[in-house]
Amino acid sequence: MRFLLLLGAVLIELAGLAQQHPMPAASARQPFRTEIGRNVVLHLYLTDTLVQYTNKKARAIAINGSIPGPTLHFTEGDTAEIHVHNEMHMESSIHWHGLILPNEQDGVPYLTTAPIKAGGTHVYRFPIVQNGTYWYHSHTMLQEQSGMYGAFIIQPANAPVEKEQVVLLSDWTNENPHQVERSLHFATDWYAIKKKATQNYAQAIREKQLGTKLENEWKRMLAMDVSDVYYDLFTVNGKPVAYRKDLQAGDTIRLRVINGSSSTYFWLQFAGGKLLVVGTDGQAVEPVEVDRLIVGVSETYDLKLVIPEKGAYEFRAIAEDRTKFTSLWLGEGKPHPAPGLGRLNYFAGMKMMNDMTHADGSMHDMGMQMSLQQMDMNTVMYPEIADSNQSLITLNYAMLKAPANTTLPPGPVREMKFELTGNMNRYVWNMDHKTIAESDKILIRRGENIRIILKNNSMMRHPMHLHGHFFRVLNGQGSRAPLKSVLDIMPMETDTIEFHASEAYGDWFFHCHILYHMMAGMGRIFSYENSPPNPQLPDAKKALRKVYRDDRRFYLGAQLGLESNGSDGELMLANTRWQVQTEWRLGLHARTGVESETHIGRLIGKRQFLMPYIGFDWRYRRGTEAEKNIFGQTNTKDQRAAICFGVQYLLPMLVRADARIDTDGRLRLQLGREDIPVSSRLRMNLLVNSDQEYMAGLRYIATKYFSLSTHYDSDMGWGAGITITY
Repeated sequence: MRFLLLLGAVLIELAGLAQQHPMPAASARQPFRTEIGRNVVLHLYLTDTLVQYTNKKARAIAINGSIPGPTLHFTEGDTAEIHVHNEMHMESSIHWHGLILPNEQDGVPYLTTAPIKAGGTHVYRFPIVQNGTYWYHSHTMLQEQSGMYGAFIIQPANAPVEKEQVVLLSDWTNENPHQVERSLHFATDWYAIKKKATQNYAQAIREKQLGTKLENEWKRMLAMDVSDVYYDLFTVNGKPVAYRKDLQAGDTIRLRVINGSSSTYFWLQFAGGKLLVVGTDGQAVEPVEVDRLIVGVSETYDLKLVIPEKGAYEFRAIAEDRTKFTSLWLGEGKPHPAPGLGRLNYFAGMKMMNDMTHADGSMHDMGMQMSLQQMDMNTVMYPEIADSNQSLITLNYAMLKAPANTTLPPGPVREMKFELTGNMNRYVWNMDHKTIAESDKILIRRGENIRIILKNNSMMRHPMHLHGHFFRVLNGQGSRAPLKSVLDIMPMETDTIEFHASEAYGDWFFHCHILYHMMAGMGRIFSYENSPPNPQLPDAKKALRKVYRDDRRFYLGAQLGLESNGSDGELMLANTRWQVQTEWRLGLHARTGVESETHIGRLIGKRQFLMPYIGFDWRYRRGTEAEKNIFGQTNTKDQRAAICFGVQYLLPMLVRADARIDTDGRLRLQLGREDIPVSSRLRMNLLVNSDQEYMAGLRYIATKYFSLSTHYDSDMGWGAGITITY
């Protein structure tokens, strides 16, 4: 039994899905549309359905993929009136991605638009002042990952009819998205295990990359990866494989490609030849022919393809991490598959990352040497480049040229600089080392020209999206710089964009469109000066607190060991800056005793290596001789209840150092490291302190939450059993 989300319109063949996870389901009710002159009225239903799973067949059908909402069609010059009926048990929202519209229609709950309460209806009404390929999605929590999205296609007025096809790409996880998000904040490498990308010590030795691995950890970095989440499925229009069979040899078709995924970039390739790029983010560009391109999260591209001969030709979208792909087959007849992409050479990427990183974890300043996707540092990982003389033309932003002058109107120019920063170890993403909640709104004035210099000082790509405006990408094309609403900024790049502050009022979101990065705090709010009160948000301060609440949330993590010598474990509650830890060791009898430590600390510094804390230490055991620590102080393990003050610091090799003093004057120094990746699934833990306590253990990861484990503890002795990780 499970709750399923529906954004929808048509009956779909779904009956179930593994692991409790909200998923778009079927509605027997068709949304209906009526046209009143140029006013287009549409009703959209958001529902949840209670489903009972009864057989394996039903489950197999469900795993075929998430079904997006209906494609909404308009013509430039229409007025859209969209009634969104929320029949779910939770509040929701709809954001119209890339559309120019009044601020209160933008659909960001508590920032521009009132949330749609459970059982409520919200009417969005705005003029259609543009044409092109766009999409819509929920901006509430993680609903987008559950399939709450759809295409939004606007035809030019009086445009000739052409063959076209919406290609809405997405990623799907059988796991509850809230569990995905929580796991990311505790640096689990379960997703790397699933992708066979752990870069463990055994693999490093086998591939003669031990020095690379050691340098990587010396610089306090986790293993190299190009994506954060393991996905069970990638889809085109809600299906792993889609077909368009009515095409004949010589036909030209426009593909309206929308990356509606939550966190996946896709490589696009066509078995029938070249890709002709004619638009991006809804805006036309001068046609440019390429062999392949990568579409960032939330970007759209309009491509024209020609069916060369009779047959079925594969248009393939391959996840950037190359774990899986999804396909659209064009035409009918003999199948012609698109070329695949080989497994990434992660150690080559790790070596590149080492070369670009200082010992303190900061990045080398590359200035403007890298920009506009022209120097893809990940190329070293691509076997089709490194191991081949084949010349592939890959699209980059410098190749895009607007068909007309895009120069901004005259006005004062304000320049802003933002550094995209983050902490992979704790999964904190921000700008200038501050999350949205830690930053003030950025006031702008109508009529200004805003120039933004963005430097990506992280090892992850970030697709930065500006709501309610198009910006020029300064790419060397002068007055013909292309217009976009999303800019993919590669690791170490510096890019410049500019936009005209053309709106009359309101708050406009600027954020990374990787869903989990946005929810972790990577974004800013541009606010027009002297904006009138938003009637949808009568208590503006309270509403803004709810916006800021997203990156202030606490996440719960735990590890429980149940072994033959007793139980040990840890419980942790953490958010962007604060951390509460409770550790315990529970022996099987009084001589091995009981001990527990609780710390409350705040992580400080740009990279959050340092955490001062206050805590409480409680211990009890019976019938043992008094011991001394290395400072000659009596170690009161038999009976201790003391408040302590300390500091934790992350050393090279990812070793956690802990220095503390308690209210009885006792000092303790401790060094420890968890989850040393011995092999793909085998992890080692080590700990030693000045109380002459030590521990060494091994854990074999069977599933995300269950491991076989063994360890030796100086107080509790040797034991073996299981470890449950949450």
